[in-house]
Amino acid sequence: MKNGEKEAQRLLAQRRPQRPFLESFIRALIIVCAALALVLSSVSICDGHWLLAEDRLFGLWHFCTSSNQTGTHCLRDLSWAHVPGLAVGMVLARSVGALAVVAAILGLELLMVSQVCEDLHSRRKWAMGSVVLLVSFVLSSGGLLSFVILLWNHVTLTGFTLMFWCEFTASFLFFLNAISGLHINSITHPWGQPRKF
Repeated sequence: MKNGEKEAQRLLAQRRPQRPFLESFIRALIIVCAALALVLSSVSICDGHWLLAEDRLFGLWHFCTSSNQTGTHCLRDLSWAHVPGLAVGMVLARSVGALAVVAAILGLELLMVSQVCEDLHSRRKWAMGSVVLLVSFVLSSGGLLSFVILLWNHVTLTGFTLMFWCEFTASFLFFLNAISGLHINSITHPWGQPRKF
């Protein structure tokens, strides 16, 4: 009889209590928003056309000019833009932006794995994913800041393209989701831990 009671207590101790709906909903919302930010950042980096200044279009990968006679003409050699340090600086900007996307993929994967495969290390995985998203925010912001500094003499608020604002929004979402993920992990109960008797 005692062995049966001990077995029942052991099974009850291993049983994980049901997570509150609100916590599950918020965690799912963070994952969805992080995925949205990842898509926005990926599209923005791949397109790369971020600034329109008169008849010139500056991008991470190309420099384009347009005229009524020749139409739009794009060059991969950014030195033709005649902006000091642009060719070298854009290598840094796009490299940092690409690393931000890679970091966001890793962070999103950690967040999803922590929710799909719940165990004693789920909260640690969630925290690691949130920290990686924070790193992605730093990298993304660095890419944006580098781009703006390089082209400061050509920058106007209305000159930024939709792709630039997509990257700006993605960077903000990376920060928001990272901070939210760390906060919800700090205020919620570790539901994966076994009960004590």
